[in-house]
Amino acid sequence: MQLTFYKYRGTGNDFVMIDNRQKTFDKNDQEYIAFLCDRRFGVGADGLILLENHKDCDFEMVYFNADGNESSMCGNGGRCITAFAQFLGVIENQATFEAIDGTHKASIDSGQVKLQMQDVKSVENHISHVFLNTGSPHHVEMVNDVKDVDVKSKGQTIRYSAAYNEAGSNVNFVTKNAKDHFSVRTYERGVEDETLSCGTGVTAVALAMHAIGETNSQHVTLQTQGGELVVTFDKNNLGYENIWLIGPAIQVFKGQL
Repeated sequence: MQLTFYKYRGTGNDFVMIDNRQKTFDKNDQEYIAFLCDRRFGVGADGLILLENHKDCDFEMVYFNADGNESSMCGNGGRCITAFAQFLGVIENQATFEAIDGTHKASIDSGQVKLQMQDVKSVENHISHVFLNTGSPHHVEMVNDVKDVDVKSKGQTIRYSAAYNEAGSNVNFVTKNAKDHFSVRTYERGVEDETLSCGTGVTAVALAMHAIGETNSQHVTLQTQGGELVVTFDKNNLGYENIWLIGPAIQVFKGQL
């Protein structure tokens, strides 16, 4: 059977996107999913995303890491699947969809996709870093200059350290540029390398920087290797709510296998 796929990117974070509303794609074929994401032998992507029907929402997002395993929430993937749903005619400019971490709202305006993230109640402030979960677990560590960090080597060491056990953690390195502007580089588990951008990662960075007093702004701009993202949020007594991840999501091409 011929497989039709689409390639999307959100600030350099790229995904193979498949319309699986007819349930024709085998979600249990981990080897094939990894092949599709392979940059030498397959299409090449940081992950694969299936758009499926949902009984209560506009659609369901099923996300797999590049290693073929189903993964935790992907923020840029959530923005890209919203753009994909609009392209397919599933939605117009507003969406409510189900992901592995629960229900999300999203909207599209002038090419910018705005995705509501889950509330964050716990931000752990350690001596050397901050840890929090924004749909995926994130270690956030400030450095003098992100350009000088060996992200793959240092990120891999932290990701597999005893502190994060077998599940591991994504690892973000952060440099402050201005009171509400930060540069971020991220090592992603499942990809097991640096990615050009990570949506849950920049969300974690924005909240972490606010929590430790590096910014007082609730509208934070994050510069990644692949482009610029904005995170807005509200602080309450329990943590953070009304969290939105904002940036572009672009269809790169359509293909068949």
